[in-house]
Amino acid sequence: MYIPKHFDEPRIEVLHELIRARPLSTLVTLSSGGLNANHIPFLLSAQAGPFGTLHGHVARANPVWQDFQKEVEVLAIFHGPEAYITPSWYATKAETGKVVPTWNYAVAHAYGTLRIIDDASWLPAHLAALTAHNEAAFPAPWQLADAPHDYTEKLMNAIVGIEIVITRLSGKWKVSQNQPAQNQATVIDGLRGQDSEESQAMAALVEAGKTTR
Repeated sequence: MYIPKHFDEPRIEVLHELIRARPLSTLVTLSSGGLNANHIPFLLSAQAGPFGTLHGHVARANPVWQDFQKEVEVLAIFHGPEAYITPSWYATKAETGKVVPTWNYAVAHAYGTLRIIDDASWLPAHLAALTAHNEAAFPAPWQLADAPHDYTEKLMNAIVGIEIVITRLSGKWKVSQNQPAQNQATVIDGLRGQDSEESQAMAALVEAGKTTR
């Protein structure tokens, strides 16, 4: 990933926060047929390994857990907030006209070796932890025990666990850091005027970028 210095986000705790908040990754592997991409939710264990460890699962019918190059690292991409930035929001548009559209976004790239966990005793604990994490915000969190045991057992037989010990972790926060202060302020106002959660989240990132960089 190309990361200009002003867009670099090296803080592990910030990257971990994005992974926890947006756990659905794009998992890129090298298969016998070339590059392969799957969309897999992961649970982060922050203390396991130098940059944390990702735990997930895939359908047993998905060839990804068998058809991958074991000697080649895999890449899990976690996508944070993103928003189109119109040049009409820039304060300097009226002064010089030298403004163009762009796209703001935040992403975390986690690299490591893919390990397969085909272990019936591992899956229940993993699924319970993954469910607890994603159900935490609901008033009545769903649990595995809420479904019939024979039903969940049958479903667990159809999945396989996967693990990635993260060996490299990089982040790119493209949140208007390259713009002058007056443009950052008007971009924040423009984003806050949009009726979408993504725009509100991006406005918060631009605001944070003004004070921490």
